[in-house]
Amino acid sequence: MDGAFLISAFVTLFVVIDPIGLTPVFIALTPGMSVQERRVIGIRASVIAAVLLFLFAFFGEQVLGFIGISMPAFRIAGGILLFLTALDMLFERRTKRRDDKADVEDVPDPSVFPIAIPLIAGPGAIASIILLVGEAEGTIGMISVLAVMVAVLAMVFAFFLSANLIEHALGKTGIVVVTRLLGMLLAALSVQFVLDGIRGFGLAWPG
Repeated sequence: MDGAFLISAFVTLFVVIDPIGLTPVFIALTPGMSVQERRVIGIRASVIAAVLLFLFAFFGEQVLGFIGISMPAFRIAGGILLFLTALDMLFERRTKRRDDKADVEDVPDPSVFPIAIPLIAGPGAIASIILLVGEAEGTIGMISVLAVMVAVLAMVFAFFLSANLIEHALGKTGIVVVTRLLGMLLAALSVQFVLDGIRGFGLAWPG
């Protein structure tokens, strides 16, 4: 399995799911809760997100085929979606929407909504896992992509467990800087998805 592809898969999922950006939102959604309560919510949210992404990894392409959407077309659409997500990150619109979701009151258990869906397993993550599994070579490649996905979700959970420490270490400015950097990386990766889709239609230019 190409190591460069696995690195690209990791960067894509890490940037799209954005564990660092989720941390302050997680804190805002669990105000006044104990470490144990936050741990339970973090575990539940991570497991639900993992199950959803596994389902799309195994059956997403079949569903697309059933409704007549080709993988090259989905790669282009997914790339555009990821590019819009990158713009949101670069111009802080994504953070504002997450903060707005965090302001919802009377939500006793936010693990399913909005933490698992759509903050962790959102449209960008779903599109990314379908695209990456579609590009993987054979069973080993698919298992490798799924292992990368599990690793990213494990990092999400780890960030949740250390939310308070990370918040104090980075501060508001640090989180903004990291989010902007991840947005730039995601923009470049999204363009690559579009180019791969164009190439899949046989429209690639020489060289």
